[in-house]
Amino acid sequence: MNRHPAVNPNATHAARALLDLVYSVSGERILSGQHNTPRELSFYSDEAVRITGVYPALWGQDFGFSEAGDMDGINFRQDVIDEAKKQYAAGSTVTIMWHAVRPTENEPVTFLGSICNGMLPQAEWDDLLTEGTDIHARWIAQVDVIAALLTQLRDADIPVLWRPYHEMNGSWFWWGGREGARGYAALYRQLYERFVSVHHLDNLIWVWNANAPRSDAAAYAGFYPGHDVVDILAADVYANDYRQSHHDELLELADGRPIALGEVGVLPTPEALENQRQWAWFMTWTTFLTQENDADEVRRLFASPRVLHRGELPG
Repeated sequence: MNRHPAVNPNATHAARALLDLVYSVSGERILSGQHNTPRELSFYSDEAVRITGVYPALWGQDFGFSEAGDMDGINFRQDVIDEAKKQYAAGSTVTIMWHAVRPTENEPVTFLGSICNGMLPQAEWDDLLTEGTDIHARWIAQVDVIAALLTQLRDADIPVLWRPYHEMNGSWFWWGGREGARGYAALYRQLYERFVSVHHLDNLIWVWNANAPRSDAAAYAGFYPGHDVVDILAADVYANDYRQSHHDELLELADGRPIALGEVGVLPTPEALENQRQWAWFMTWTTFLTQENDADEVRRLFASPRVLHRGELPG
């Protein structure tokens, strides 16, 4: 029997076991993680091995948005699914995100021209949340493409830490910057409903992933969709900005649920993690592993007795 019910009452046994794993390490240990790009598949995870001698516990990926051949190319999506199966078979925990295209546009797009082009205009946002509108129909078509990919992992009984529409408390992504019930929270819940009730993606553990509050990112609470649709809460921390408040405020909002470092640039030190003990995992963003971190410091963190890697996970 699983000790910690998932928000999806029909969550698979594997998904519930994964959630139990995250709960079991919270406050005691922390899972190492590394994000990769669709084109590079597992290159950066392999790079972590070359630096540290151990494989990160979490293998991170993205479904992409850009033209064929680009590092975020949508033509690599099936490769991502195939690699996820290989990683899971090897003992990795799989976490996937999606830099979603604006629902008013067609893939492929550029990052600055679509994904990171500021908030969606209010009228278009209202249509996005309204059944029967053209924008809502376009959104359904787009997310159903992603649902079909995740269905392959469900059918292979592979659980996924799924973190959709991240960093919503900033205004750089089109889905961001909107507080309240008809803001971001409504979009998150709309996706949850379609994935769970229509596509029966019962292999997903739902990770609500904000940015750590700063001058251009608001406090967490105004964007939170509710405990009934969130299994785990996460924050992205860049520029070595590991303020205690980033941890403590998220922990308070979580109200007993696990919290994690969804993305990091500069890695936390073992000393920082001693003061912020509830982070259940950290995941370094792609090239930041080598471009923003000293190799000796990476090795020191990975050698910390609190950090767990692939092959060391309880259960």
